[in-house]
Amino acid sequence: MKIRPLAIQGAFEVTPVQHRDPRGAFMEWYRFDALAAAVGHPLDLAQANLSTSAKDVVRGIHFADVPPGQAKYITCVSGAVLDVIVDIRVGSPTFGTWEAVRLDDEDRRAVYLAEGLGHGFCALSEGATVTYLCSSTYRPGHEHGIDPLDPELDIAWPVTVPLLSMKDAEAPSLAEARDSGLLPKYETCLTFTEDPAQKKNGRI
Repeated sequence: MKIRPLAIQGAFEVTPVQHRDPRGAFMEWYRFDALAAAVGHPLDLAQANLSTSAKDVVRGIHFADVPPGQAKYITCVSGAVLDVIVDIRVGSPTFGTWEAVRLDDEDRRAVYLAEGLGHGFCALSEGATVTYLCSSTYRPGHEHGIDPLDPELDIAWPVTVPLLSMKDAEAPSLAEARDSGLLPKYETCLTFTEDPAQKKNGRI
């Protein structure tokens, strides 16, 4: 398993080693010890999600309040998606930037993103199934979105007409979310993720 950091602090790309023979393939798509060694702390698993999307569907950009935030480990088990990570942490050196990683059922890559980062993806195949391992459970009222088509972010979605949910289409821009105090603060996120006691208690 190869784990490499992306340019956005707290984001990693994971490439598993696949063992193939005429019967098919086997791989370790998640290893808590390998991820913890790369990230600097374990990923506490609290919830697992699965979504299916038709081609050209864009989901995101989603994030949760910090604390407790929601770290995610994401892979595409069927089809292909362009997975996008956005740094929405106010005060971060890379605030407002994004990175994209193709996740598919061939290379079987995964991405890890720390608490406080924004996440979205675009379905590239006729059908795409994405799974998420999450560090916290869903908390109504504490999870938010940013317009994935915000010109300030200028995400290069590989689709002419993105298919969005009404909630995502009506989400605020990055500037609107920042001005309203909705976005997590960089220092708060670092403090929370680097202190095991605070992560355990879900507060700072």
